[in-house]
Amino acid sequence: MEFLKAFGSNKERIITGLSLIVAVLIIGFIDNFFLMWAVLGVVYLLAFKEALALFELKNDSLIIYALGIWIVAAFYPYGDDLFILAGVAYASAVAFDKELKWNNFLPFIYPTAGMLFIFTMYQEYGMLMMLWLLVIVAMTDVGAYAVGKSIGKTPFSQTSPNKTMEGVVGGVLVATVAGMFVGLSVVDLADSFVISCMVAISSIFGDLFESSLKRSAGVKDSGNILPGHGGILDRIDGYLFGAIVMLVLLRGLV
Repeated sequence: MEFLKAFGSNKERIITGLSLIVAVLIIGFIDNFFLMWAVLGVVYLLAFKEALALFELKNDSLIIYALGIWIVAAFYPYGDDLFILAGVAYASAVAFDKELKWNNFLPFIYPTAGMLFIFTMYQEYGMLMMLWLLVIVAMTDVGAYAVGKSIGKTPFSQTSPNKTMEGVVGGVLVATVAGMFVGLSVVDLADSFVISCMVAISSIFGDLFESSLKRSAGVKDSGNILPGHGGILDRIDGYLFGAIVMLVLLRGLV
């Protein structure tokens, strides 16, 4: 009865979550470059639009530039470099036109950088690395929620009052152990441990960063496109930080 009651109260959230899992499994099984580019592109543009609202920017034309960056990413082999090039281009524009404001560039840092790193990691290392990232971030969330709900007492950060230190530590430990098993198929034990642990920690702060943006904007969720879950950024915040750390460590350690 308790299970049925819990399911009933969270039915919308559970159905949406299961649908997302099925979609991810299908995309992963197909493992097609342009399908991945297209799917990540849709996610990116939706997240970019949500970021505009969180940064309180009313310039929707910026989405056109975001689309342009993603189109170039389909053909340019080093997608993460495009983030640097965009920064140089915008800095040049700001230097030329004093009317331009730096805050317009914020969505080209978040979520653009993270999405470009995710796509680049797929290009360079394939679907197995995407699975590794998925396992680490997902288990960080699951572990933090389970441990936090059961024994969590010590506040972690004022930015996110619901997070506890016990939950954060539990989430990182669970994700590190789970991630190590996936990582062992491509790297040795030491590298698998370091990468899994650092990505888990970074995903915690990815979630915390988005919480800080929502708190500043005075909203509960980044959007409402996902019934029971909120917006796109609410679901990918940990991946946006985790992917950057993971790709950097893969290049440096593997």
